[in-house]
Amino acid sequence: MIEQLVRPNILLLKPYASARSQFFDLKALMLDANENPYGTHNRYPDPFQRELKSKVAEIKNVPVDQIFIGNGSDEVIDLLQRLFCEPGDDQILVCPPTYGMYAVSAQVNDVGVVEVPLTANFQLDINQINQVLLANPAIKMIFLCSPNNPTANLLENVEEVIEFFNGIVVLDEAYIDFSEKASMTDRLKQFPRLVVVQTLSKAYGLAAARIGMAFASAEIVAYLNKMKPPYNVGTENQLLAIQALENQAEFQENKSLILKQRSWLAQELQQLSFVREIFPSQANFLLVRVDDAAMVYQKLLSRGIVIRNRQHEIENCLRISIGTKTQNRQLMDALKEIQQAINS
Repeated sequence: MIEQLVRPNILLLKPYASARSQFFDLKALMLDANENPYGTHNRYPDPFQRELKSKVAEIKNVPVDQIFIGNGSDEVIDLLQRLFCEPGDDQILVCPPTYGMYAVSAQVNDVGVVEVPLTANFQLDINQINQVLLANPAIKMIFLCSPNNPTANLLENVEEVIEFFNGIVVLDEAYIDFSEKASMTDRLKQFPRLVVVQTLSKAYGLAAARIGMAFASAEIVAYLNKMKPPYNVGTENQLLAIQALENQAEFQENKSLILKQRSWLAQELQQLSFVREIFPSQANFLLVRVDDAAMVYQKLLSRGIVIRNRQHEIENCLRISIGTKTQNRQLMDALKEIQQAINS
């Protein structure tokens, strides 16, 4: 079934066989890859991230052959589109407001983008999605983000979309560690056309290391490994990821601090006269509607505080990442100064 969805040129692709793809043991005398014999970072990394995948499998309870490691989630998104979407012919479906890289990657790959906006309460418009899918057989993939960025809420009825659609559904769970809901990685056996994407950038604090993960059927993962650059994740980044995954106590402590600060910040923001709505969050950020988003954004910027202005997608809305206790208090002090200036 998956083979029928894969681009014909990928089916015929003979992958590049890197020097380390079949044998990887840095304790051996390695004279195969034309590396400089001197230096600290002179050896190519494990192309299949074996040790890292073993640790991810242990933490995420997913078999190793169902795990793909990418250079950030953005590489995963790009590879998935190149795997299943024929340039100039095929399309993806997205539900804005959502993460912008799905559409950017599609444009880069000459893949059409069909939009079915979320409902007023930021949920999937199932009836409209189904109608669009029935009317447009060129749609090969659906990208969903839950918890969604920038709305911070969980998407309901994701399973309905998976069951109705005959193509690939990519569920981006970048923020799932901050959510009350469990990951859908435990549904991969039930839904062989589902790809769950996660990252170590958010809850594990490794944004600089660029570690993205795709959890899918072993067949899909094999195709991704066939397509990827030979050494797509560096050795140091692999080691950082392993260390972070091993340190579950620190992970849980930091997550707890973020969740507590999320609650505190939401309560504080409610006291501001120009704040109209604080949307419920299952992520490490808050979406906040204010009287004049552009004004608040600029005044914070002038005080050296950078948040995200999302008013081009959601009227008068700002997205605020949860910082440390000190950072959040600094933000609130600035917002209170802005309130005083408005009221004076």
